[in-house]
Amino acid sequence: VQLQASGGGLAQPGGSLRVSCAASGSFVRIDDMRWYRQAPGTQRELVAVISTDGSTNYADSVKGRFTISRDNAKNTVYLQMNSLKPEDTAVYFCNAPVLYYNNDGAPIALNAWGQGTQVTVSS
Repeated sequence: VQLQASGGGLAQPGGSLRVSCAASGSFVRIDDMRWYRQAPGTQRELVAVISTDGSTNYADSVKGRFTISRDNAKNTVYLQMNSLKPEDTAVYFCNAPVLYYNNDGAPIALNAWGQGTQVTVSS
């Protein structure tokens, strides 16, 4: 089971970017999907969460600017980032608890992380 993040890049202040994260492999269920970010010299912080029923929560710093969504058929979570600010510059990581069965048929709960994608906001 893998989470593969994509998107990101460079944007000017006030601009927009979208990052995506797709789950691949054989699994039974993915629960809440989350986006975190980590800027140099800081701790990783939770940015947004979306549950399986589509309910969402956001960090105060991104409310009204970022939108998290998911496509359950594609096992993909998105983060649309608008009105970007220089302080949004960070590596963005997707995260999700994934349930799968190992080769012995035992259920395994994995806290899966994507590899991170860089978002830079600068003029």
